[in-house]
Amino acid sequence: MVAEKGTEPLTLQELLELKIDASNFMDNVAVAKAIKLQIGEFKPEIGIICGSGLTPIGEQLEKAIIVPYSQIPGFPRAEVPGHTAALAFGELEGKKIMCMLGRFHPYEYNMDLTLCSMPVRIMHLLGVQTLIVSNAAGAINRNFEFGDLMLIKDQIFLPGLAGYSPIVKLKDPHFGNCFVSMHSAYDKSLRTLAKKVAKDIDLKLHEGIYVMSGGPQYESPAEVMLYKTVGADALGMSTCHEVTVARQCGIRVVGFSLITNIGNLDADNAAEVTHDEVLDVAKFAANHATKFVRQLVKELDDYTVPPLLDKKTKERMPMYVHEF
Repeated sequence: MVAEKGTEPLTLQELLELKIDASNFMDNVAVAKAIKLQIGEFKPEIGIICGSGLTPIGEQLEKAIIVPYSQIPGFPRAEVPGHTAALAFGELEGKKIMCMLGRFHPYEYNMDLTLCSMPVRIMHLLGVQTLIVSNAAGAINRNFEFGDLMLIKDQIFLPGLAGYSPIVKLKDPHFGNCFVSMHSAYDKSLRTLAKKVAKDIDLKLHEGIYVMSGGPQYESPAEVMLYKTVGADALGMSTCHEVTVARQCGIRVVGFSLITNIGNLDADNAAEVTHDEVLDVAKFAANHATKFVRQLVKELDDYTVPPLLDKKTKERMPMYVHEF
């Protein structure tokens, strides 16, 4: 694609007509430009990805600007029930926020994890430095109950281990180093802050390991047992690819899972799980999850995020210039 016609920038309508390839860096820039045309001078500093049923935080933004996915080139439509299909920009507790209301699940889009993680790259291009990611998850840890929150300490990215990494086909160095270290993917300082916030608002907050499978089928008892054996505490079908890309971009991440069902370990006693049940529990628990996120954002007022990438790396990568 071509981001400009001669010396003139493309209009929003012209950008919307482009065929976007998520693995092309300049196409990512074009997507960011299309959004920038709709939000003006607003520059988000915190990104929030809302999981199933966890959209109330987006509805609480002040001075909100809503950009439907239909007005963003290259963005597919979020089709899973419980997920809206828009980006929401606005202020929350005095911070400039960009909310993703409706994520792209790989099982919806032929396991194209580069496409499904593109919104995180767009967040980065628009200025986001800190990402709060949430999901609805099933409990493996027997100490977890319906409606509990689990702070994600680390992840097991099964599709990534099987070759479906969101960075496998990215050859342009502007994307960043393809050999991304996933150590400290979930920032320790932010996790410490999250624990403090939970204690301050008297919220029970577990901490554990999140495992992502490909879905969309729910896990068999034997698969749940496998995940338990390798140390996972909660399971789901999202998040890990987004965090991998955030790590490549130098975005600090804090994440949590809302426990909406309990993984069954007994093959002789069926425990059917439906998506409607997941949404019901998510809706029931949304209030305390939203309160937690609001307070976390508020506490970030005085929290200084140290640079994740060194100066030489940033100078080598035009991706870190947020000017359109």
